[in-house]
Amino acid sequence: MIPAPVNRPSETSGFIGRPGGALPFPEARPPGYEWFDDEPAFDPDRHLDVQPPGEVVMLAELGYDEADFAPTATPVAFSSPFRILSDEGAAVLLDVARRLRPFKARARERIENMVRGGCHRSRWLRDLCLAPEVTDVMSAVYGVDVAPHTMPVHLGHLNYEPTTVGEAVDKWHHDTLALDYVMPVSDPRTLPGGRFEVFLGTKAEAAELATAGERPPTDRVQAPEFGGPGWAIALHGNMVVHRGGPLDEPAERITMVNGYVALDRSGDDQSRSQDLVGVDDPAVLAAEWARHAAWRGVGRLQDLLDTLPYGIDEATAADLLEAAVVDVRRAVDEMRSEPPPIEHYERHLDAESDPASGLESGDA
Repeated sequence: MIPAPVNRPSETSGFIGRPGGALPFPEARPPGYEWFDDEPAFDPDRHLDVQPPGEVVMLAELGYDEADFAPTATPVAFSSPFRILSDEGAAVLLDVARRLRPFKARARERIENMVRGGCHRSRWLRDLCLAPEVTDVMSAVYGVDVAPHTMPVHLGHLNYEPTTVGEAVDKWHHDTLALDYVMPVSDPRTLPGGRFEVFLGTKAEAAELATAGERPPTDRVQAPEFGGPGWAIALHGNMVVHRGGPLDEPAERITMVNGYVALDRSGDDQSRSQDLVGVDDPAVLAAEWARHAAWRGVGRLQDLLDTLPYGIDEATAADLLEAAVVDVRRAVDEMRSEPPPIEHYERHLDAESDPASGLESGDA
């Protein structure tokens, strides 16, 4: 690990309502979603106790080459645990998560119990996930300006313990989005297992292990020590292989994942939105996916308008235009095709077995 960056984000980063931010949270709710009418108002002075992390691990330390992460949002892999919520804020989040549990669904073969779209039901959760105080810390950790994710389904994602003891909460995987934090909602210090675990290697190495029928070895797995509920780690989720490990006995185990986008749209999108087909509510996913792709395309087209030089030929101009709309084209193609199996690194393993990793295992 190295000390966490101390640079401050620019004044255009953070809350999506600020100039230069991403997209405003939709004013209209999807069909079938109603606000909880008896929850407290989010108050950052009462509900937050943000204390930036002291250290970060870089992707190069996990074995990635610069060519691997140059097109991505940041060279940062993950941070040390840091506090986000006060004790009161952690208690409110736990209550909100319990109220959202009846809306749980399965994420195909990867996660048995999860809730997405909770920010369309809970104003408190929405306002936490959009909090500029947290966004500014995330920008500082990543070393790039970020904003809460343009797809609200990626805000306040909740994972709950599976029905069967010994089954992983979430299999070894990398995320369908680039940047997020992972936060224990229930107290991780009291859980019998269920640890959040990070593989200290690359996606290619994890894939090789999976093909050989193996999980990451004990000596290359790290389980961060969270100070309690409401703590978190910042994660480059699309590049860092991780999982929510199995419980050793029945217990309530809840974690939250909150997503972000880099405001610089010149890099790769790093999203796998097609994986969300059959996971997210189709009445929500299609519109949010299209908005995200349009936001990416608008930014790249605007950059082209601002920088396009004279003296280029038709082939070069066509290449530049094609690159500007690559995310829109990809979204169109994927929306019109059948989704592939959801990605994870346990497809070659016996789904019923989850041998101990040597650690009390955890999520995202």
